[in-house]
Amino acid sequence: MLLRSTWVKKCVSVAMAVSLGAISVQAWAQVQIKGAGASFPSHVYERWTHRFAELNPGVAVRYSPSGSGDGVKQIKARAVHLGGTDSPLTPQQLSENKLIQIPMVVGGLVPVINLPGVGANQMVLSGEVLADIMRGDIQRWDDPRIAALNPGLRLPGLPVSRIVREDASGSTEVWTRYLGLSSARFASAVPVSQKPAWPGSTMAAKGNDGVATLLKDTPGGISYVSFDRVLKDRLVGVKLRNPAGNVVVASEEAFRAAILASDVYRKGEDMASLVGVARADAWPLTATSYVLLDAEPKDMASAEWVARFVYWCFMHGDELTRGTGFAPLPERVQAKLSGRLLQIHGPGGQVPKFISP
Repeated sequence: MLLRSTWVKKCVSVAMAVSLGAISVQAWAQVQIKGAGASFPSHVYERWTHRFAELNPGVAVRYSPSGSGDGVKQIKARAVHLGGTDSPLTPQQLSENKLIQIPMVVGGLVPVINLPGVGANQMVLSGEVLADIMRGDIQRWDDPRIAALNPGLRLPGLPVSRIVREDASGSTEVWTRYLGLSSARFASAVPVSQKPAWPGSTMAAKGNDGVATLLKDTPGGISYVSFDRVLKDRLVGVKLRNPAGNVVVASEEAFRAAILASDVYRKGEDMASLVGVARADAWPLTATSYVLLDAEPKDMASAEWVARFVYWCFMHGDELTRGTGFAPLPERVQAKLSGRLLQIHGPGGQVPKFISP
């Protein structure tokens, strides 16, 4: 097996341009690759895009952050070359749909609030209290259960406005999984789902960016977004009491701690959950984001560029992910990448060439 340092020397540079509004795809690009799905990691993909475009402007990949549910739907229909999802498919689902699943990056979801007089990381919530808020049981911010976790913090007497995702979202699946693990009452009322039926009245917005915008306009609001949005949009994040009993703040270091305490690190199982890991410094709302690729592509030329792009991302993940609010995957997970890509076979049985001579 090649060492990772050797891979870096042999990787193929691939260019991307992401159609997120701010970046236009070069109309003259010789190769056009389409992607859609999870909005959770889309800003990381945007950062990678700039670097890829500098290295090879002849290849463009358009990634639309349309939500995990849409990403899975589109790759199953072969409407895109890359389907992004924060909810991994099972081996049976991958086999039935002839797909390859590749883990790309690890990040964290953060509860975010809009409360007058309450700043970033001033409020502490436990998983159980957060579950009671999202279930609709706690309806005011000065509720005694919130006050008990925040002695000395002045809580406004505002009603709680729950803001959720209107699209089928892998982030929502991670969110409901964590809340269900924290509270049996929540689990019985709101099953783990990408688009659950929330009890009571909620407000909804599309994507992480839509949620962030709506939250800013809603005093008393609470929602959940990826950590990079907290930094980028200057949102007010909440500290959480994790399963180990410690109060932690979302950070790249806390996401790495969750990885180190999980089977993702210990056994190299990239589908292992990072939610609610019991380690003193781990963020309990940590998750892996994946891309889905066609295992039996008809257009092998495009498939090779897709494989080269994914391989390039892995080989440069550490340096390009640093400072984005996400954490790279452990090397023992990365070591499986080349074998996973070699499971792709064209019409004649050929495999993609993704490592340069």
